[in-house]
Amino acid sequence: MLSSPKSVNSVLARGVLRKVHHIALNVKDMQASRYFYGNILGLHELTGDEVPATLVELVAAGKVANFITPDGTILDLFGTPDLTPPDPDPERSFTRAYHLAFDIDPQLFEQAVAVLRENEIAIAHGPVTRPTGRGVYFYDPDGFMIEIRCDPDVH
Repeated sequence: MLSSPKSVNSVLARGVLRKVHHIALNVKDMQASRYFYGNILGLHELTGDEVPATLVELVAAGKVANFITPDGTILDLFGTPDLTPPDPDPERSFTRAYHLAFDIDPQLFEQAVAVLRENEIAIAHGPVTRPTGRGVYFYDPDGFMIEIRCDPDVH
């Protein structure tokens, strides 16, 4: 359990952490995950000179794939062929991470839902409408929950 810091110097000041640099996910089937994030969700996969120098060998060996979101956050996929969740039912959360949410323009929300349905991506929850906006929840090929959400459409 965390206790109060011993001194002001033992904590990071607000604003020192600038942004999320990357999110790393272990994936069982690299090909299926690359297709899902690159084609279904439309994220740009880093290739050639775009790949960070520290990952070139792993990418070349097919063990890692890197995607970039429109806001610049990197999504790293690490191939883990022996990966099995503690519980095969994705409705039962099996990690501390609950889901990864992508924001979309409210005018494009229905199109995103249609793309999921056309690609036979099982929708776990939704679409739902809340005061904070709309969302739809579904799973990636490894059972990790993904959300596409938008702010309320106010004109």
